[in-house]
Amino acid sequence: MTAPTLEAGLDDEQLAAVTAPRGPVCVLAGAGTGKTRTITRRIAHLVSTGHVAPGQVLAVTFTARAAGEMRTRLRALGVSGVQARTFHAAALRQLRYFWPRVVGGPQWQLLDGKLRLVGQAAARVKAGTDAAALRDFAGEIEWAKATLVTPDEYPAAVAKLRRETPAAAEQVAAVYAGYEALKNRAEMLDFDDLLLHTAAALEEHAGVAEEFRDRYRCFVVDEYQDVTPLQQRVLDAWLGERDDLTVVGDANQTIYTFAGASPRYLLDFARRFPEAVVVRLERDYRSTPQVVAAANTLIGSARGRVAGSRLRLIGQLPPGPEPDFAEHDDEPAEAAAAAKQIARLIADGTPASEIAVLFRINAQSEVYEQALTDVGVPYQVRGGERFFNRPEVRRAMVAVRAAGEVDAPLVDAVRAVLAPVGLTPDPPAGAQQRAQWESLLAIVELAEELVAVEPDAGMPRFAAELETRADAAHPPTVQGVTLASLHAAKGLEWDVVFLVGLVEGTLPIQHAEGDDEAIEEERRLLYVGITRARRRLAMSWALSRQPGGPRRRRRSRFLYGLIPDEHPASRVANSGGGRGAPKPRCRVCGSPLIGADSMKLRRCADCPSDVDLELLDRLRGWRADVAKEQQVPAYVIFTDATLTAIAEQRPADNASLVRIPGIGARKLDRYGEAVLGLIAESDS
Repeated sequence: MTAPTLEAGLDDEQLAAVTAPRGPVCVLAGAGTGKTRTITRRIAHLVSTGHVAPGQVLAVTFTARAAGEMRTRLRALGVSGVQARTFHAAALRQLRYFWPRVVGGPQWQLLDGKLRLVGQAAARVKAGTDAAALRDFAGEIEWAKATLVTPDEYPAAVAKLRRETPAAAEQVAAVYAGYEALKNRAEMLDFDDLLLHTAAALEEHAGVAEEFRDRYRCFVVDEYQDVTPLQQRVLDAWLGERDDLTVVGDANQTIYTFAGASPRYLLDFARRFPEAVVVRLERDYRSTPQVVAAANTLIGSARGRVAGSRLRLIGQLPPGPEPDFAEHDDEPAEAAAAAKQIARLIADGTPASEIAVLFRINAQSEVYEQALTDVGVPYQVRGGERFFNRPEVRRAMVAVRAAGEVDAPLVDAVRAVLAPVGLTPDPPAGAQQRAQWESLLAIVELAEELVAVEPDAGMPRFAAELETRADAAHPPTVQGVTLASLHAAKGLEWDVVFLVGLVEGTLPIQHAEGDDEAIEEERRLLYVGITRARRRLAMSWALSRQPGGPRRRRRSRFLYGLIPDEHPASRVANSGGGRGAPKPRCRVCGSPLIGADSMKLRRCADCPSDVDLELLDRLRGWRADVAKEQQVPAYVIFTDATLTAIAEQRPADNASLVRIPGIGARKLDRYGEAVLGLIAESDS
């Protein structure tokens, strides 16, 4: 593809990113702004202009699906040979090559799962060994290794960060140390070891580093806001003293800090590389202006350093319907209502594959699976890596491999081969049978995609394509409604999105309460959910878990400011569980409150403040002392808005203090006595 063709159809900002000269480039790309298109065009541009050969480019992504999509797009641009892989897949490939020189002897095998060894280590130190405890220990080990924390350093590290641990920090450290010892004795590697050993090989062996750096000259990192310290260490080892690096990310979509990810590398990129080209992509080509407005309103209330670097999307599509909001008595009623709406959308012509139901935790999926089954709508529970493990898909792949070369157009041949496996001309009745039929139809559509890129492709080539996708966990789109957690939905998009279960304790999740940074991550998670929708967006919540249960739930705080005052759902349940309580109003002028800060202050932002300035100064001084002692930013203790709310409302006891949004049980325990003491002193 020629350079003019590569540049065709790009907006000014995309073009600036594609054609930026070699060297450090940072693309701040908002949701729906054409990120993948831009970075694949940039790679193709660098290749077409002779700056680098395809085989000298290493592009790393965070999912095998994203890597597969990048390879597919590059192939369509006429660029083959670029290494597009996840961090772990790239490290495994390099480690296999360099192992004989760096370690010697047979290469250690990759551990399928760590729970067995974690269980043995936990039993030796008399820690919990039930399934939940082992998962928690494994999660802490993964976090520690991702953040470059050793077993000896673990207690001090979690104390400094005030990280909640599943057991006493010393016990977690003992399980961590025992796990490492057992793993090394068995000569096994876990996924994090792939990165650690790769970094060490390049850092400690000059010959290895020289050979690697001669092989790869240009690096591209997608989703850079989610890199961990360990991944950054590997990237630094890959680069050495070079700077031919393009990173792409969006701090608004940082949703993995609980696993060690940090946006600071993205936010500090221009400081590390002062000569870097920085491009902001804010034109949203995915969603209607109505969806974009909801996303901007939500993220506009964000706080902290990430908020200061946020992108504000600019909708480019024609107008669409306003987002819908609905309150229900209980979860089954909420699910049934969503399922009925989905059935109507499908009947009106919306493909089932263009509809998604997104929730905070996987346990919320079950009630929607039942509701969709009840109305006869096929669905898939998101987990693309499982597509190629489905029985009907495995049978189909065997049939394709066995067919060999056939004298017929590929798509027709694939349909014929899959007929004995269960691909009928018309879809069968029943949700489960329909789901299997849809899987087979999706394989036919993969053949259509391949022919569009390679018109002469035959059955052996298609069999190889299926194997490649299976190895890379890059599934096709299945003709069923997608059920997925908000984390699993990252990087995907649909015409219609239902965001469900939006209640306090679920979103934000209960364990985030009292932690301002965790609450902000929950906000970004909902932002990711909203920006998955192209045309229609529906948000709902239920006042009770089960039919007939007490209706005591409250809708998510993140919905304040999103629901129009005239919408029926603008009236919410009161604390006693009754329905129809008015939206919180300003204590000064009586207008409905909009925005997190206004909710916290209980007044409109432009209404007169009755803040006690002397008390506010004392609170700020106290906060600065505590932040310095704990070595954390001041806003981690309390935000400015929270301190202002305290100085205005002057709570006299714990009950009054926790009524201020942002002060939960955790912060009450830590700081409540000191804050109430300062208020009492100001009264004396």
